[in-house]
Amino acid sequence: MKDLLPFSFDKNALNMLPRRAPRSNKGDYGRLLCICGSEGMAGAAYLCAKAAYRSGAGLVEIFTHRCNVVPLQASLPEAIITPYDDGYTQPTLIASLERADAIVIGCGLGVTPLSRKILSDLLRSEARLQKPLLIDADAINLLARNRSLLKYVKGAILTPHFMEASRLLDTPINELMADTCAAAHSIASRFGAICVMKDHESAVSDGSARVYTNKSGNAGMATAGSGDVLAGIIGGLLAQTVRAIPSVDSFGAATLGVYIHGLAGDGAALRYGEYSLMASDIIDAIPAVLSTRGV
Repeated sequence: MKDLLPFSFDKNALNMLPRRAPRSNKGDYGRLLCICGSEGMAGAAYLCAKAAYRSGAGLVEIFTHRCNVVPLQASLPEAIITPYDDGYTQPTLIASLERADAIVIGCGLGVTPLSRKILSDLLRSEARLQKPLLIDADAINLLARNRSLLKYVKGAILTPHFMEASRLLDTPINELMADTCAAAHSIASRFGAICVMKDHESAVSDGSARVYTNKSGNAGMATAGSGDVLAGIIGGLLAQTVRAIPSVDSFGAATLGVYIHGLAGDGAALRYGEYSLMASDIIDAIPAVLSTRGV
């Protein structure tokens, strides 16, 4: 698309994240709600939530299926776990939404009637209005299958890969892959959202002429759970935009999150190599990336 104005980051972009005030508490850095993890998908919720913590979120709550409570409490004791089961009712979700500063939904959520109801209840709820929202993975597939819900995603961040983007736009994958920036712009402009179009050079668009093209990252990041980590990184930044970094909006959190994700992937590849890289390795490399702020 000829009229787009692409831009990229170098490591000076990390200085958008200020140093923490000596006298502060977890509430100053935002509460992120991760609506993630259906039966057998505790790992997706774990990766998303831990990445959010490593990215600076003050507190992370995981709204997940009851069967995931024990593994999540054991693997990530820092997180608050709010369970639901097959008898889910909306008030349980609303209470969590009211506590949250920002929301991520979709990692390992599944595409069942129950997960569709949870997504629908979230999008239609007044409790989530004016709160940054990221929609990923299965939640995007649910939107493609239930297109009446797309009118509620205005202002949210959508993070599709090409198959998910193809379902949203009803466009062949090869056409989208021919121009990643144009694909991101098409989704953002059509749905009034911010689109992170995941690729080897991911693109981020808010529907305007500007489009971010990412230059960090490597082929080793093509591994299960990498997208969950990206959702968590962006979610962790979104939670901080409320108080800690008010100068950064949702578009800024999306672009910076993509950049940090790639830098962490590069750090992990240096340690493990591209062939052996796992999503958890990307999380473990986040602290080294963020420690370079101001250097």
